[in-house]
Amino acid sequence: MKKPTSKIRNEIAKLQEQLKAAETRDAERLGRIALRVGLGEMKIEEAELQTAFEALAKRFRGDQGNTTGGKKGAGDGIGSASTAVPSGTAQGSSGEA
Repeated sequence: MKKPTSKIRNEIAKLQEQLKAAETRDAERLGRIALRVGLGEMKIEEAELQTAFEALAKRFRGDQGNTTGGKKGAGDGIGSASTAVPSGTAQGSSGEA
């Protein structure tokens, strides 16, 4: 039995709301962390900061080879990643953190 189009649209709308709420939670979490480490007080170009975040994401995904991204490795390299940020906060879909 196939679902009517209106029911599918309603499900899509609910999923979009859930996605928006999840993105908001993620943005708030990352924003709090960024503020704690002082990124909010620095004058950093958004593109420059996004590049630094991308490098950090690669590190934790294991894309750079010798780190696993687990808790054990979380302490080594974080300082160097934050010092690599030369001088705002970039966020994927919303532009805010």
